[in-house]
Amino acid sequence: MSETHFGFQKVDETQKASRVRGVFDSVASKYDVMNDLMSMGLHRAWKAYTVAVANVREGDRVLDIAGGTGDLARAFAKRAGPRGTVVHTDINESMLRQGRDRLLDDGLVLPTAICDAETLPFPGDSFDLVSVAFGLRNMTHKERALAEMNRVLRPGGRLLVLEFSKIAQPLEKAYDWYSFKVLPRIGKLVAGDADSYRYLAESIRMHPGQAELKAMMKTAGFGHVDVHNLSAGMVALHVGIKC
Repeated sequence: MSETHFGFQKVDETQKASRVRGVFDSVASKYDVMNDLMSMGLHRAWKAYTVAVANVREGDRVLDIAGGTGDLARAFAKRAGPRGTVVHTDINESMLRQGRDRLLDDGLVLPTAICDAETLPFPGDSFDLVSVAFGLRNMTHKERALAEMNRVLRPGGRLLVLEFSKIAQPLEKAYDWYSFKVLPRIGKLVAGDADSYRYLAESIRMHPGQAELKAMMKTAGFGHVDVHNLSAGMVALHVGIKC
């Protein structure tokens, strides 16, 4: 029996996906409101930066993994245009429904699929760009998911991983205080769920830092990886090129 981390807890790796699903089932309806409150609106700037770096062009094929409520998929679709394709996916049905409904409200009908990033149901060399924002840290086998993302990219295609990372050391104490004292209280008040937001804070601390994730992406087959630190390293955008 193999173990993995669920926040600071150790659990059987076969249980992690269902426990993560429970977290996002609980927070799905308040996810966007909570994102604004938790990050003080910064998540919008981080995603806008990611979209700018992605530089999606007319006709591109894009796969958005762990796409949740559809922020990146929406932005990519506007740039890919009618000749392009943006596939919006998530392993969590509740999150995917929230995203699909928001996209439909904006007049966007995108291919939408429930799928596991560790076993993507797409042929190799299918996409020009793959993105995953704030989803990699919740995956049980990150190295397997990264290898799958590499597989479905065409040669020269790019993977963008936007994720919480290791904040600059002078800010660590204040960041920990906010994460473990304030964030669960906001979750309790707004979403009626302190435990899920405590898990989210813990999962950030267990996620690989900038250098470690860069090394993992290289091992997964990305020949070149750039790291863009945002907000003093609170968040990092890793950009890998499939060679």
